[in-house]
Amino acid sequence: MKAIYHQFEPAVTRWFVAAIVLALVLLIASVAAACPTCKEGVAQNDPQGQALAAGYYYSILFMMSTPYIVLATLGSCAYYSIRRARQQQTEVDEMPATS
Repeated sequence: MKAIYHQFEPAVTRWFVAAIVLALVLLIASVAAACPTCKEGVAQNDPQGQALAAGYYYSILFMMSTPYIVLATLGSCAYYSIRRARQQQTEVDEMPATS
């Protein structure tokens, strides 16, 4: 049984790390919330508010780019997984049969 578990251990570790990262991102996302309307009001009335408005600007860019980053990450993981599986299959197929 240990031999079977051992081959899945790296996958379990990767999922565990991914879950921790996801939890951290979700916790930080509530702090990074921004409102475009507030950004305009703060930038017009207060010179120091311009720095805050720049922060809103970058947070909006972050929120808009996040779905694309997630999709690119999932797509590249799928691509490399399929590529690795095909390479392993060709290695198995090229092995000479021992009789």
